[in-house]
Amino acid sequence: MQLDDRAETLLRLTPRQHSALSKLGIVTVRDLLFHFPARYEEIGGLKQISELREGEKATVIAEVVGLKAEKTWKKKLRIAEGVVRDETGLLNVVWFNQPYMANILKPKTRVRLSGRVSRKKTLLVMANPLFEPLLAGEPVAINELLPIYPETYGLTSRWFRYQIQRLLQTAGPIREIIPAEILEKYHLPSRERALRAIHSPKTRGEAEASRKRFAFEEIFLIQLNRQRERKKLEEEHGRSVETNAELIKRFVSSLPFALTDAQRKAVWQILQDFKKPHPMARLLEGDVGSGKTVVAAATALNAVSASYQVAYMAPTEILARQHFEEFIKRLSPFKIRIGLLTGSEARKFPSKVNPKSHTHISKNQLLKWCLNGDIQILIGTHALIEEKVKFKKLAFAIVDEQHRFGVRQRAGATKGTRPHFLSMSATPIPRTLALTMYGDLDLTVLDEMPPGREPVETRVIPPREREKTYQFIREEVKRGGQAFVICPKIEEKKKDGADLAASPYPLSPASQAKLEWSEVKSVKAEYKKLSEEIFPDLRVGMVHGKLKPKEKEMVMKKFKNHELDILVSTSVVEVGVDVPNASIMVIEGGERFGLAQLHQFRGRVGRGSRKSYCFVFTTNQDHANNRRLKALQEVKTGFELAEYDLQFRGPGELSGRKQWGISDVGMEALKNIKMVEAARAEAQSLIADDFELKKYPLLKERIEKSDTAVHFE
Repeated sequence: MQLDDRAETLLRLTPRQHSALSKLGIVTVRDLLFHFPARYEEIGGLKQISELREGEKATVIAEVVGLKAEKTWKKKLRIAEGVVRDETGLLNVVWFNQPYMANILKPKTRVRLSGRVSRKKTLLVMANPLFEPLLAGEPVAINELLPIYPETYGLTSRWFRYQIQRLLQTAGPIREIIPAEILEKYHLPSRERALRAIHSPKTRGEAEASRKRFAFEEIFLIQLNRQRERKKLEEEHGRSVETNAELIKRFVSSLPFALTDAQRKAVWQILQDFKKPHPMARLLEGDVGSGKTVVAAATALNAVSASYQVAYMAPTEILARQHFEEFIKRLSPFKIRIGLLTGSEARKFPSKVNPKSHTHISKNQLLKWCLNGDIQILIGTHALIEEKVKFKKLAFAIVDEQHRFGVRQRAGATKGTRPHFLSMSATPIPRTLALTMYGDLDLTVLDEMPPGREPVETRVIPPREREKTYQFIREEVKRGGQAFVICPKIEEKKKDGADLAASPYPLSPASQAKLEWSEVKSVKAEYKKLSEEIFPDLRVGMVHGKLKPKEKEMVMKKFKNHELDILVSTSVVEVGVDVPNASIMVIEGGERFGLAQLHQFRGRVGRGSRKSYCFVFTTNQDHANNRRLKALQEVKTGFELAEYDLQFRGPGELSGRKQWGISDVGMEALKNIKMVEAARAEAQSLIADDFELKKYPLLKERIEKSDTAVHFE
């Protein structure tokens, strides 16, 4: 058996199991063996029934004599109660509120039971034990820690345990990929030992050491990949752009506000990078409203003054249009020719008819002007990386909110002679994550807010305070303010969760989440409720991802022009949308969002002179006491929140695979700055000494086979 063998060739899979494995991204034997436990249950040592003592935790292997479902006489509890036996004696078992157990464990079923032993009169009883039916001849783990795996519909934790143990018994040697000197330096177990121990640890210490080893391995592989990319970039020839200091001074003095020190430093760093013989690769990270667009405009102006072109890519059409108008506003005094290219339109500034305005043109005409150099700055969406978009002398590419594009699209944005590259993000991420995922980029942080900007007051609102809050919103709107209302879902499905609700079995966390999700207000339902019941006297609009771009733009334009008082929306307004008069942000089902996303929503208000508020509505009182939501009230900067979110989320809540392309074990490593810095340092040293990794063929093979590119949302 080889690790790259397809799992389906070695396992007997039902169509449902095959589909479930695909859903989890498990295709090969390696994928299955690296599907690590989410946690471990302490089940007590394996004992015979005659050895059991009251008060202890233990595990027994027994045969079901009989189970029956019934109601208790006093409390009317529905229970499953019965007897199991081994060769040494009998044991009473009971499951409260789980009468269906009588249908699952039929007489003569061989079963492993783990739980705490108690006494009822003269009888020993095990209440609500963990159970697993055992197949004939199935090996029985005797460790006191039972691995609990991430499940999905059709695949239980028990199934994973059985299949993984079976594969480990037949697997050949697991080849080591980390250099021996690095393992020794950081006291890490070998790959084979760690793989066997993580699935069947004798102690918690052994489990933790194994997780630490694989966390290091994952971060180390990503760092190696990034450092190789960086080394390649440094060997490429770039367009050297001299600094036009006089022009930059004129630009800064033309602004109606003073730049912060952080903005000045960012502009200076980018202009210094422009002079280097190889292309710049820099990440500009700044909190919501910290002024990244002005930094982009200043540096773009410098590139244009040296007779080069600039491309600026935004994640949505709404934002591309907004940046287009912002660049016109800032750069029109310098007579810069600016184009806009999205899936639905092409525009040019200045218009021949009106030099102070922009006009619609055909896409073909815009592409011609781009190719001959007449368009100096082209702003757009993914449309910019289409094959037909060509520049005469592109020297500077800016990508806004690059986590929405991904590494391959980022590379696609830089065809031909590679231009200087600036990635901008308003999504604050922990330093460990930045060091890992952006190891090929230099990092600039805008950690100052423009002077005079008042912090947004944040309140978590439980259900009983809704009416009072709605009244406050009405009064604020009457005083001239505007409000966003964010909902996490577009429309409710009528049968959403119905089958789950009717099930007699306890819901898995994933199923429970689906059931709860159906209760979250949809944009359409919320729009109807607000416009007809809560605020019939106010002007309410709606925007969501299913609208056509022109429809979205029309609604956003109305809201920006104050033709609407309240805008009900999905997370489409999360990034960058600028409505200075909006002073209230309402977030429905706030407990459903991550802290970084909540902070993004909050940043949509407080951009003007009005005192602003963010109301996080929860679906019940318990959620209002949620530790993470309380942090949102107390912590003001996105960077502090990002660190808090990483430290206080449990491993099962990290969801790294979905968002970053990192497993949950890898995400746990990001809580440890020393581990990340060590992995980074070792990767840098290895690449500096042996770029082709000739001394480490297994490591090279692993990097080339694995897809360690970032898979952002």
